[in-house]
Amino acid sequence: MRCPFCNHIEDKVIDSRQSRDGDVIRRRRECLKCEGRFTSYERIENILPHVIKKDNRREPYDRQKILQGLERACEKRPVSVEAREALAMNVEKNLQAAGEKEIPSSAIGKQIMDGLKEIDEVAYVRFASVYRQFKDIKEFMQEIKDIVYNKKDLKSP
Repeated sequence: MRCPFCNHIEDKVIDSRQSRDGDVIRRRRECLKCEGRFTSYERIENILPHVIKKDNRREPYDRQKILQGLERACEKRPVSVEAREALAMNVEKNLQAAGEKEIPSSAIGKQIMDGLKEIDEVAYVRFASVYRQFKDIKEFMQEIKDIVYNKKDLKSP
């Protein structure tokens, strides 16, 4: 690994720690040339499917796109970074378990919407409004009515 300060290739690991869920290892490193300290993160490289976009383009799965979409949907909402990370991780685990080489973006969007519905309904509606591209206010209002109706069904004995 190259030192971000002097570009030297040799370093030593000072400290290693595992994340709570054990999926990531954080390593503190020290450059052997300039003695600058920096942090690196290790995670298992997963073979994830390519995503088939609405216009039939194919592109590699990008976790950052999921996290950016979640960040926008959850902006100014009481949804922690950990909850968003957990949802993104859950989507990835589902994709790996499916074992497909390609997956439609709509399937990924549905998984995210299902997760957001459980976490925060406002974030869910925000995400749905972009993901589903409502044609008019009627479609948007119908989605909100469905949420309210389903919530009443869950609360009734």
